[in-house]
Parts: sequence; structure tokens; C-alpha cells
Amino acid sequence: MRKFLVVLNWFPKGRKSMRFRSRNYINSWGKFFWFAAFIVSTFVLINGFSYSNFRFLFGERFEPVLKFARKTPTVNAIVSGEHPVTQILSVRETVLLPDQVILFLKYPRSARLFTKEELDCVYLSVHNTSPVPRLKQSPARVDTEQLGEQIVRCPSGPRGLLITVGSKSNGVFPAGPTHYWDSLAYEALVDNDNTTVVFVKGLNLRPERVSNASRFECVYGEDFSRLKLVLRSEVLSIAQEIVRCRTPLIVLNSQKKVNSSVKVSVRIKGGGTLPSIARLGFLSDSGRDPLPTRKPHETCICTMARNQARFLKEWVIYHALIGVQRWYIYDNNSDDDTDQVIESLFNAGYNISRHIWPWIKTQEGGFSHCALRAKGSCEWIGFIDVDEFLHLPTGLFLHDVISNLTSTITSFGNISIGELRVSCYSFGPSGLKQIPKQGVMVGYTCRLAVPERHKSIVKPEALNSTLINIVHHFHLRDDFRFIDVDRRMMVVNHYKYQVWEVFKQKFYRRVATYVADWKDEQNVRSKDRAPGLGTRAVEPVDWSSRFCEVTDTGLKDRVLRNFANPKNSLLPWQTTTNKKAGTWFVEEENTNKVQEKE
Repeated sequence: MRKFLVVLNWFPKGRKSMRFRSRNYINSWGKFFWFAAFIVSTFVLINGFSYSNFRFLFGERFEPVLKFARKTPTVNAIVSGEHPVTQILSVRETVLLPDQVILFLKYPRSARLFTKEELDCVYLSVHNTSPVPRLKQSPARVDTEQLGEQIVRCPSGPRGLLITVGSKSNGVFPAGPTHYWDSLAYEALVDNDNTTVVFVKGLNLRPERVSNASRFECVYGEDFSRLKLVLRSEVLSIAQEIVRCRTPLIVLNSQKKVNSSVKVSVRIKGGGTLPSIARLGFLSDSGRDPLPTRKPHETCICTMARNQARFLKEWVIYHALIGVQRWYIYDNNSDDDTDQVIESLFNAGYNISRHIWPWIKTQEGGFSHCALRAKGSCEWIGFIDVDEFLHLPTGLFLHDVISNLTSTITSFGNISIGELRVSCYSFGPSGLKQIPKQGVMVGYTCRLAVPERHKSIVKPEALNSTLINIVHHFHLRDDFRFIDVDRRMMVVNHYKYQVWEVFKQKFYRRVATYVADWKDEQNVRSKDRAPGLGTRAVEPVDWSSRFCEVTDTGLKDRVLRNFANPKNSLLPWQTTTNKKAGTWFVEEENTNKVQEKE
């Protein structure tokens, strides 16, 4: 710089001197140009300048592009040897649940994913810098979430230890950031109206109430501790554990780059931001509003299940026989063969999918998430449990019953029917002490006389934008209303109190957000609990004869009459059934049999 100052200050006066000054000025700037070109070229070669940077430097129209921090490959500490290894996977997030730990793994593109047998859950000392693990255990389960991503479930382990994973051949991988399950933004989806729906724990909002949205804002980014580096957006609605945000345009316009790369969280204005592992996802019909006039499926079912593998086959096949076309299974930390049963049903021709949902006490959020996914595919979707079966006493198919109910009942003004509320009958053990071989519908035939609660079948687009639900029903938009279904048309047979071997599993944990676990000394007289049991999973002497006030063989008779194989009397779920090969089904008149128990 001193050289150029000398040149610029040394110009003598006069015409001759002006020519001299011009020639030297041009030569100096020429040298500067080639020097600058050399520096830029070197920088490009070393750092890999992007095309958009060149456009910005050389004056073309600059358009802002949403970019995301890309973590460079690092070197992992290894405990099986003295030398480090190159990174094969990264632990992206870790979430601590009450009785297990969930680790989210991210693999490089085209990398082979480790199997459960190749991975270890590794427990390291937090305060000790030594990489030697204090403990190693086998994972409880390893699931592939999507391409290049895995979810590993590890036992909790002793307190005070840092949890990560290791490969038997590659050593221990660095631990990821750790979060607690009860204070976390855990899922985020862009709805078809381009708003973002965020699922959170820890705001402690009241059930069934809309909260003040102006107290909150949504944030998009990676590091929420530095608010200057995140995008902020308006909260449109907030209720229970669901937040709906206005999605920034720069995010919508960069969908391919954003999908699963940007995290979303909720910030309390004047307060803190919830920790987040909620990476923004897009529905297949995001941005397509209004929805298509004709959807692929008339009737669908969504459920949240844990360790229901031995009952899923009967539940799916039966509902297929009465007209259900699509099943969404939200797997809530099963450690049985649920995934294999779902795969076998899918291979047999049933349109069924398993969605990994490890979040505890989030049934309401899971059902809202499912409703969003089903909006573009299902005209109607029912939310029932695996021990609940829709019984149609008239013998009609489900879509015919729904059509009759919604077309013959007049509405008030232009208000349409958006939800069918179906009464639930709770069945008891019916004198059994072993799981019935022909299935629950044939085995359990004695129930309580009065219905308990109800379950709902809804039109997804009829749901209020807050997605408020209390498991049994949703809040609807103002231009829709619900109806209570006549029990002569449809009921839910809830096989709630089965043989003790099955029933005692309910003491593990309740999935709904606003109900106490049965082991807790809270709301001990609630209808959600079994009367007289208290908080301990101890089988009463007379368990097999409890909850039996009415003998009801209506669904049993229909199943045996219509679905049993005439050659061997086996029911479809007792055999290896291929839906594509056809099933047994014969229409019948109403043969519902109900008798008062003496």
C-alpha cells in the first residue's frame, strides 16, 4: 500500500508529466489486477468457491440462498487401539428417556449402515478425559429411519455417564448433544398450506385450550444459542403441545436443501428457546392447497402401539375385510416383532406403514402428526387402538356406513359432518385365563353394560388448525360438526380387560399426555384405570370373571359366519393370508346377539 501512495503523490505538474502519470497509473493498476486475479484463483482452488459467490463478486444479480453449516469430517477417538480412524458415522442427537436412551445416527452418503450386532452402546465417564469406556451394552433396538439415518435405543445405564455408540471394528464414536425428553421440540412438518407444525414437550400448556400465540416465536436454524444466526417467524397458533408457525419464504423456496437439514424450535419471548432435534420435514403434498377432490383411500386407520405384534395381524386383516384400505402404525418403542409383522402384512398386499415414534406421553401429538400425513390420502381416518375393533351390526362395509351416516343426516346450514363419534363397549376376560387362539373377537364375549367413552372417525381437512385432540376426539373447524353414531349402525368393541398376561402390560406406561401412569398415585379413580386394582400390577384372584355384565356375541358370530374357511374352520389371521389371493367374505343381515347376564 505504501508503494501506491508514493506513486500517487509523485505526479509533477504539466502536460508531459500528466502523460507520465497516466502511464504509471495504468501500469500500477495492471499489476494490481493480475495480483488480485492470482489471489482470487488461489482462494478458489483452496476453498472451492461456489458459483453464487462468483456471481456476487462480478456484479450479476445476487439472490440470497439459504445455506447450512456443513460439518467437515472429523477424526474419532478410538478405544480399541492407539490410532484414530476417519469418521464413519456421527451421533447427531441423544435424548434421555426415563428408562432408555435414544441416539440418532447420521451416515455419510453411500455408506453402509451398521447392523444391531455390529454396534455397542458405550458409556463414558463425563469428568474423566480417558476414552476408555466404563461400560458396554448391546442396543435394545436399531431402526433405520430414512436413507443414511438410524435410531438406536440403548439401556439407560448408571448415572453420571455419557452415552454414545461404538463399532466393534471401528471403535467409539464421539457423543452428540444430549437432551431430556420432557423439554424438547422433537418433530416438525410443513403442512400443505405451507405453515410449519412443531411438536414440543415442556411448555406445560393446559389441555384443550388455545394459548396466547403472541408470547412465542418459532426459530429456524442449527445453533439456537445465537439468535442472530437463526430465522424467526410468527406463531399462528399454539395449543397443548403443538405449535403452528408461519414458514419463512426462504425456507419454502429451498425445500430440497432444507428437508431434514434445518432444525425448528419454539422460543418464549423474553425467555429461553426449547432444545430441539426437530428437523424440518415436508409432506408429499406440501404447498398443494386445496387438496385433491378425490383421494386414493376412502377409509384409513391410525394407531399408536407398543408390543402389539401378536394382535396386529387379526386387527389389520379384520378391518380390511370390512373395508379399511390404509393403516398408519405409530410404533412407540416396541421391542417385540412388531416391525416384522408389519412387513409381512405389507408383503401380503396390505397398505400398511410403520412410523417410528419414540416419544413418550405423546399420543395426542402422534395422532395430530398422523392426521397431517393422512390429509392428502384419506377421505376418513379412524383413531383406535389395536385392542379396539369396529363392529358394524348391519353387515355393511365401513365406507357404506359412513356414507349413509353423512348423507342422510341433515346439517345446520352449510355445516358439514366432519367427525363420527362411535361408542365403546369394554369387554372383560370372559372367564378366560389364556390368550384365545382364534383371536380376541371370538374369545372375549362378556362386557360391561354401559359404553365407556367413544372413539372418532374424522375427515382430516375438518380438523381445527390447532390440531387439539384428547385422543378420543378432535376439535373441528367452525364449518364442520360431529355426530354421535347410532349403536345399531356402528360400535367399537374394546377388548380392554383381557387375560392378565396381556392386561398387566398396561401398567408399563400410558401413552396419552394428560393421563397418569397406573403406577402413579394420581387420579386413582379415573375411568382410564381398572376399577379396584390400585397402582400395583398384582393379579386379583377373580380377575377372569370381572367386568362381565352382558354377554355379547354379535361380532363373534359375524366373524365365524363370514370369515372362517369352510374347509378347515380357520380364520384368516390364523393362516398365512395373502390379500391379493382373495379372502372369505359373505354379506349377512343383522345377527347381533346380546343377552343380559343373569
